[in-house]
Amino acid sequence: MIKNEREYRVTRTQAARFEQALAELSSGSSEEGLHPLLEKAQRDSLQSQMDELREQIAEYEALRSGTRTVISLDSLEELPQALIQARIAAGLSQAQLADRLGLKEQQVQRYEATDYAAANLARLSQVIHALDVHVREDVFLSGTTEALEGIFGRLRDLVSETVAANRSRLARS
Repeated sequence: MIKNEREYRVTRTQAARFEQALAELSSGSSEEGLHPLLEKAQRDSLQSQMDELREQIAEYEALRSGTRTVISLDSLEELPQALIQARIAAGLSQAQLADRLGLKEQQVQRYEATDYAAANLARLSQVIHALDVHVREDVFLSGTTEALEGIFGRLRDLVSETVAANRSRLARS
């Protein structure tokens, strides 16, 4: 996940390098005598890495442009990444968030670099307030019918997403 402008620039540069390397492979500039299976593996590896970088770039650009208004979480463990995404979507730099929190920029950088591992609940609450986001989480009590319905609903969603992703991958192949 791209967390700031510097990482965005670095990721774009890396994607361009992978694209260039892939173009060189496709144009026949590969090593002479390289076994076709090795060449295909090399090409597939470059393509996979390039696709992953493009996904990260697209996600960051979508957040920056404001086209994403809801970030869905399946668990509380995903909250730190959602807060980073919310900061990006709000158009705030790490320095600007630090100002809102009364912290130094380096502290926000450390929080985000470690996905808020050292932040306590009070600090996370301050970040949520500073970003002006609303967080809603369902708490399912064990043994209730609603809990099972929620679990099955999330499982259905996960299966649907997995099927869609697999179809997309097959279409690209």
